[in-house]
Amino acid sequence: MTQSVVTRFAPSPTGFLHIGGARTALFNWLYAKGRDGKMLLRIEDTDRSRSTTEAIDAILDGMKWLGLDWDDEPVFQHKNASRHQEIANQLLAQGKAYHCYCSKEELTKMREDARAAGKPPGYDGMWRDRDPSLAPDDVKPVVRFKGPIEGNTIIKDEVQGDVTFANKELDDLILLRSDGSPTYMLSVIVDDHDMGITHIIRGDDHLTNAARQAQIYEALGWQPPSFSHIPLIHGADGAKLSKRHGALGVEAYRAMGYLPAALRNYLVRLGWSHGDDEIFSTEQMIELFGLENIGRSAARFDFSKLENLNGQYIRNSDDKDLIDAIKRSIGEFEGCEDLASSLEDDDWSRFEIAMPGLKERAKTLVELVNSARYLFAKRPLSFDKKATKLLNDEAISTLKGLAVDFEEIADWNVEAIEQCVRDFADKNDLKLGKIAQPLRAALTGCTVSPGIFDVLFVLGKQEALGRLADI
Repeated sequence: MTQSVVTRFAPSPTGFLHIGGARTALFNWLYAKGRDGKMLLRIEDTDRSRSTTEAIDAILDGMKWLGLDWDDEPVFQHKNASRHQEIANQLLAQGKAYHCYCSKEELTKMREDARAAGKPPGYDGMWRDRDPSLAPDDVKPVVRFKGPIEGNTIIKDEVQGDVTFANKELDDLILLRSDGSPTYMLSVIVDDHDMGITHIIRGDDHLTNAARQAQIYEALGWQPPSFSHIPLIHGADGAKLSKRHGALGVEAYRAMGYLPAALRNYLVRLGWSHGDDEIFSTEQMIELFGLENIGRSAARFDFSKLENLNGQYIRNSDDKDLIDAIKRSIGEFEGCEDLASSLEDDDWSRFEIAMPGLKERAKTLVELVNSARYLFAKRPLSFDKKATKLLNDEAISTLKGLAVDFEEIADWNVEAIEQCVRDFADKNDLKLGKIAQPLRAALTGCTVSPGIFDVLFVLGKQEALGRLADI
């Protein structure tokens, strides 16, 4: 009987859900979904001093916004501490772990001596085989794993291939701290086993951890899960990803106006490929995603590529769906806070009518909202410098004359408006541009907008005439 696939996403709640973590969650989600399996969520909150409720909420909200649902209830690692301690004590009883009484000073000296000898700094096994009767009375011991010191540990990685670690290079890691609390390394192994995790997909910065964990799995007689260590994300310049490259929380991308579907599509292509295809629906990602197509080199995060992709998603989105997406998030959009509570039903209706013209130019929802500001502007409008320059006495006189002709339009539609403007231009021997640009400035307060006839139609006859009367 084939074992069902169970993956997990296991963030530490010490900060936001950053973009690298979001990609890891996505890869685990896709792998499980494509095989009728489960993806479980575990909050690794054993570091109680740094774990916060705000961070947990940010992680959960970020995953929900990205559309990455998880199966079953989230597991909070700190609640399993007694189980982790039980396993450590089992290893102690089997002689596969031991008490270490090293003081901080002794550990510091070990690291310094190792560095001086050109070796990796680590624990030298001082208490590995020492008689416990020699233990000092004033030191509370930690519990260390008694790892093999000869031979190699080989990780059969689905992405990296076989990776070999010399056991002598892996020091005896701590399982229980001196206060009895379990360490991350122990907790992860026990929880993955108890949760039935079959596949671990995570960043390749955990590759050394996999070697240590494999040793503990073997000591416990447990079957280790399949390991897949994916390369980390770098900036477009090849440097380690930082905030200037885009190493931000998922909530920052929401505030910048990215669509979750576009961000999912962009993230799946950071390290994974399917031929030369760039755009995938969620259904296609689930069907096509596999570990065999994950590359071994670091992916590069490029904001301009994300923007372009997001723009394509905006152009291909249903107008009402875009309005709904903006309604959900406008209160978080950068620079749009003033509109969050001021837009009324009529404003949203005009926005949806104007959407076909607006979405052709926008790369983010924030750009989309800002390009629609002319729809919601209160009279009299304020004009930017370019608009002010266009609205000279001659232009204002021309627009006042055009307004008279607008009054005669009985059925206010794009075709009738365009015909009226063209007739007015012919009658006054004017080029269309001589009318359109000042008209755009008078109606929007700036010199960039969708097509001027669409602007007039969406504003409506009374609002358009009112704005022309104000100049």
